[in-house]
Amino acid sequence: MTTEALLRTLREELTDGGLRASLLVRDLGTGEEIGIDPDVPLPSASLVKVPLALATADRIRRGELDGAQAVEVAPGRITTAGPTGLSRFRHPARVALDDLLYLSTCVSDGRAADALFDLTPPDAVTARLRAWNLTGITVRHRTEELTETPQERLEPGQAHLAHALAIGASTAGRGHRVPQLDTSRANTGTARAWADLLEAMWLPSAVPSGTAARVRELMRHNLIRHRLAPDFSSDATVWSSKTGTLLNLRHEAGVVEHLDGQRFAVVVLTESLVPAGVQPGAEALMGQAARALRDHLRRRARVAVHGFPGGPDPAPKEDRSTP
Repeated sequence: MTTEALLRTLREELTDGGLRASLLVRDLGTGEEIGIDPDVPLPSASLVKVPLALATADRIRRGELDGAQAVEVAPGRITTAGPTGLSRFRHPARVALDDLLYLSTCVSDGRAADALFDLTPPDAVTARLRAWNLTGITVRHRTEELTETPQERLEPGQAHLAHALAIGASTAGRGHRVPQLDTSRANTGTARAWADLLEAMWLPSAVPSGTAARVRELMRHNLIRHRLAPDFSSDATVWSSKTGTLLNLRHEAGVVEHLDGQRFAVVVLTESLVPAGVQPGAEALMGQAARALRDHLRRRARVAVHGFPGGPDPAPKEDRSTP
């Protein structure tokens, strides 16, 4: 299938599945990439915890913070947006800074993330990204604001009303009546910008190697694996990623590393047009679309090396069954 035909087919499938999507898959070995609307800015949701982790890990590397420092964390307000970690604690806790990094990145613990933001505020995180020549991601607020949407004011059985508002209250300029979905006020980034961040973490760049290695390790142990992981995890690959979810937004950004040495940055940012909180079909569709783009780049790489798409793969074949 040609690139144009593939993109046309994926657009139709995503639309039929009720998703408006921005995707980018980049071969980190060659720089070749393929995507769908990769330059559309979208609210970052919990993807923001990756630049937060980088900024925090870099301050530890430079000696500005001590990873063993115990931080007093007050109990959080238990909400549907914080189902795990410190967000569910009912009593104060003392947690080492290194462990807050783990909870924020691997468990997507918003309370842990905000304890890190207390030490490195959003504007300082953005400044650190700019110092590393990463310009497409902006951090404006703490993660606590992600738990203050209309959904938290409704009963669980009324979640569809909050999603209907999220879908219908946007403007042509990507403003929104819900502040966390307004790209002029929210933490934001494009699929291309997130791919640039991943590339800077996996390849030599302005990001110090020790800082990048620490956050790569955290992303490799991400516990939230229901979205893209089923399409990218196997005995022949390593999948490292971070998810982000907010109202009708479902995102994931990560890198798949193959035993044959190929590495691909994969970013999928989506807005659901279906007013429902639980949408396993949408989660599966995201992974299928991203995998189709990755497979297309792998086939093109084989053609470039061997002259035909069925060239030998030195690595064991991937297990394509869903875990």
